[in-house]
Amino acid sequence: MRGGLSAYEGVTPLAVIAGILGVFLSIQSTRVKFVFDDDSLEVVIAGKEEQQTENAFVGGRNRWRYDTFVNWELWWPGFPILVYFKETQTKPEGQIHFFPVIFNGRQLYDVMVERCGPSQNSMPK
Repeated sequence: MRGGLSAYEGVTPLAVIAGILGVFLSIQSTRVKFVFDDDSLEVVIAGKEEQQTENAFVGGRNRWRYDTFVNWELWWPGFPILVYFKETQTKPEGQIHFFPVIFNGRQLYDVMVERCGPSQNSMPK
């Protein structure tokens, strides 16, 4: 008969990956801020709000006008973990963005509805 922990053999790499991801998201939750102004959403790093930083993946600022949003969603609405939006400011055919919800999901939803209109498919339950 094998020991009770044998059921967890091979799980160690997954636990390490989950742990690293958890530490990364914890650090990011203290650094990354969504700034909603009258006409745009901007993602900034705390302490660098006045600097115009470039997006590492698509270039340009991490700032998008609400009127360029084609769609947005919070996945999964009962326990939001991911925010998605598609905008046409970066590319005319549309650019998709994903961000982990590392802050108050209900507050994010309420601000997105207020500034961008209702999402097409979901809302918090």
